[in-house]
Amino acid sequence: MLLVGVFFSCQTPHTPAKDKSQRTHNPTRYQLDELKCKKAKEYCKMHGFNAEVAFFSDMDIRSGRKRFFVVDLKKDSIVDAGLVAHGHCQNYASRKPSFSNEVGSNCTSLGMYKVGYKYDGSFGTAYKLHGLESSNSNAFDRFVVLHSHSCVPDTESVVGICRSEGCPTVSPEFLSRLEKVIDHSSLPILLWVFSD
Repeated sequence: MLLVGVFFSCQTPHTPAKDKSQRTHNPTRYQLDELKCKKAKEYCKMHGFNAEVAFFSDMDIRSGRKRFFVVDLKKDSIVDAGLVAHGHCQNYASRKPSFSNEVGSNCTSLGMYKVGYKYDGSFGTAYKLHGLESSNSNAFDRFVVLHSHSCVPDTESVVGICRSEGCPTVSPEFLSRLEKVIDHSSLPILLWVFSD
């Protein structure tokens, strides 16, 4: 489902909900704080990234909810949203994400990434990810890539979804929509995975 023109709080100050899970029960009501949006715009302009669109993934949202957002940086609006898996971190009992940049951790790494080249991987179409911060500097060596898997559904659920080995893994249908955005961009796209 395309969420065209949904309000995205980049210009209006936003006070996050005390309970972070409250922010995201409905992706049409999702708001990113002003400072994060401003920082992403500045980073894209300074480093030669696409300044019109960026991807944001809020790991404070539970995995059964849409927490991967395609953002129109010019219009300050969310244009698409989907589910995304986080790394299992070798702790199969916990549904709450933990984070690490260590090789072999199988954790999600927080920080900004450059979406790199497209290739045909073990799960089909995938995009290399280049970590741009100390918190995700090992992403390339860890083979952390953007790809899809059939275990990730297209619709939200009250239960969590499958977990990955550290890759931001989306549904095949959502990846096909992301693919159009990435492949039509002449400049690299920023992906920011964060947890407040």
